[in-house]
Amino acid sequence: MKIVSWNVNGLRAVHRNGYWEKFLKLDPDIFCLQETKAHPDQLPDEVREVKGYHSFFSWSQVKKGYSGTAIYTREKPLKVKYGMGIKKFDQEGRIVEAHFKDFVLLNVYFPNGGGGPVRLAYKLDFYDEFLMYIQNLRKEGKSVIFCGDVNTAHEAIDLARSKENEKNTGFLPIERAWIDEVINAGYTDIFRHFYPNKADAYSYWDMKTRARDRNVGWRIDYFFVSNNLIPRLKSANILDNVYGSDHCPIIIELK
Repeated sequence: MKIVSWNVNGLRAVHRNGYWEKFLKLDPDIFCLQETKAHPDQLPDEVREVKGYHSFFSWSQVKKGYSGTAIYTREKPLKVKYGMGIKKFDQEGRIVEAHFKDFVLLNVYFPNGGGGPVRLAYKLDFYDEFLMYIQNLRKEGKSVIFCGDVNTAHEAIDLARSKENEKNTGFLPIERAWIDEVINAGYTDIFRHFYPNKADAYSYWDMKTRARDRNVGWRIDYFFVSNNLIPRLKSANILDNVYGSDHCPIIIELK
C-alpha cells in the first residue's frame, strides 16, 4: 500500500499549472493533500472526483483561499471525521481522519507559528491537543498513522541552515520539543526510521529566494506511525523531483 502526502499550496493552482495529471501518475493507494485553499465546489470536476478514488475534504470556515485538507483513497473508509471537536482548530479545516480496518489515518495541516506570539501559541496549543487526540485513539486500540505539513524541522539535519534559524519559528526549541514528545509517546518518524543520518533531504523550499534550485530547504513534512505498525513499514521517500508547490510530496509504502 502506497500513501502519499503533499502540501500543494493551492490545489486549483496545481491543476491550472499542469501538475495535477503528472502527480496522479504516482498512482498511490491513498493520497493526502494539505493547504488545498479551496472549498470542494470551487474545484474542477476532475480534481474533486478522481476516477477510482473516494475523496473527502475539509476547508477553512474563517477565511477563503486558506488552509484546507483532503484525502483521496481507493478503498472506501469505514468512517471519516473532520477535526478534533475543538472549534478554534476545526474551523480552519486542518484535519481529515479516515478509519480503515487496520489503522486510522489522519491528514493534518499543522499551523504555522509565524505572525507573532498569538499565532505561535495557537500552533503549540494545536500540537498539544492533537497529541492527546491521537493518544485517545491508541487507548481505543487503534493503530495510528498521521501525515502532513508539521511546520517544524525536528533536528539540525532537517534543515539547511540550522544555526541561522535557531530563533525562528519552525525551528524553535519549544516546537522541536513537541516532536520529541510525539516520539516518546510511541510514534516513529518513518523517513528517519529508514534514513537516520541522511542529510540534504528536504520537503520545503522558499520560493521567493529560489531556494529549491540550491536545495536550501527544510524537512517539515512527515509520516508518523504508532510503533505497533513498524513491522509493516516497507519504504519511505521524499519525491523532490515532483513540482507544483513550494513543498514536494513524501511517500511511504506499507506491506
